[in-house]
Amino acid sequence: MGCGPGMLTEEAILAIRAATEIHGSRRAIELARAHISEGCRVAEIGDYGTLKDLPADAVVLSTGDPMLAGLGRQGGEVIPGISSLQVAAARLGIPLARVVVVDAHAKDRAEAVDRTAGEIRRGRVVFLLTDPGFNPATLAAALGHHPGRIRITVCDRLGYPDEKITTGTPEHPPPPGSSLSCIMAGEWD
Repeated sequence: MGCGPGMLTEEAILAIRAATEIHGSRRAIELARAHISEGCRVAEIGDYGTLKDLPADAVVLSTGDPMLAGLGRQGGEVIPGISSLQVAAARLGIPLARVVVVDAHAKDRAEAVDRTAGEIRRGRVVFLLTDPGFNPATLAAALGHHPGRIRITVCDRLGYPDEKITTGTPEHPPPPGSSLSCIMAGEWD
């Protein structure tokens, strides 16, 4: 599905239109609604553990990037949308070749913060995939005083009409975003 409205690829739209059975979160189904054919069976996923029991021709909608921290690890054909990583890098003008991905989504936050701080100290730009409740001040504290121009940027609700991008520094971190946010941190021009 990509990270928000309009982030579907043409290949994904074609797969959704051709589907006879679709499963997904409420948000994913709403993002795809305009492309779902009449007569298609649509079901909200209640238990992600049951995905392996779906028919082989069922289409599963996954928001974000299914190979970043999503359902793509469960197997099957993956048709990606435009991910928050791609959108954040484009909005901020950061070449993807400079970016390291750190997944803090439903993971050990302390470990993710330590890894992020280490990558930044090595001169990398970090895309930090966060979960609700992640506070950029935690990352700022781990970075401490650092010479240079380190930025901590919260990219919130990318692709949505109320998209908001807020940049701070380790000394003055930006406020947390919503449950649909990610962070870019490091030095870039």
